[in-house]
Amino acid sequence: MRITKRALLALILITALLLPLAAGAASLSYGSRGEDVKKVQTRLKNWGYYNGAVDGIFGSGTLAAVKAFQRKNGLAADGIVGPKTAAALGITIGVSDQSASSGDVWLLGKVIYGEARGEPYKGQVAIGAVVLNRVKSPSFPNTIAGVIYQRGAFDAVSDGQINLSPDSTAVRAARDALNGWDPTYGCLFYYNPATATSRWMLARPVILRIGNHAFC
Repeated sequence: MRITKRALLALILITALLLPLAAGAASLSYGSRGEDVKKVQTRLKNWGYYNGAVDGIFGSGTLAAVKAFQRKNGLAADGIVGPKTAAALGITIGVSDQSASSGDVWLLGKVIYGEARGEPYKGQVAIGAVVLNRVKSPSFPNTIAGVIYQRGAFDAVSDGQINLSPDSTAVRAARDALNGWDPTYGCLFYYNPATATSRWMLARPVILRIGNHAFC
């Protein structure tokens, strides 16, 4: 079929108009609105980059938080949440998730189950909070997986209990920690005084105790 010059020009024009829409569907930037923006704001708020309202409006506060997160994670600090930034945040843009951070919830639930099953519920959330506090600290890896699998960081990883499937309580505790509940008020360490042998750890000032764990 022969395409006339006029038809070809029309096709080029339509393509030019549609490409920005397609690109926008896969990224978020200043002025964007909706549930995907709430996902970004929630994650940034949980990790201490953002202190504004989770309102689904990509305003100046969200823009500054995204840029700060990008700089911390070695990404181009352009303030645009594209595929790479979304992956670093652990969220999916443009699809309806039942959880924006399902992978992180499951992994955090696994370390909570391996380290603190049988502990009071508040103590299980506290273990998750310690992991997230380390993510935010410049002294530790800046991803949940990086913190959990850092060499020698958690007994559950060293002895293989990380491979157990978490129960519903551990998964719920992980969600609560990811949603911002920190019973430890910022602690980066914890230990069981009955079994700990590290002099360095035992010498740290204890902030609070929950169940069998001391948090510091």
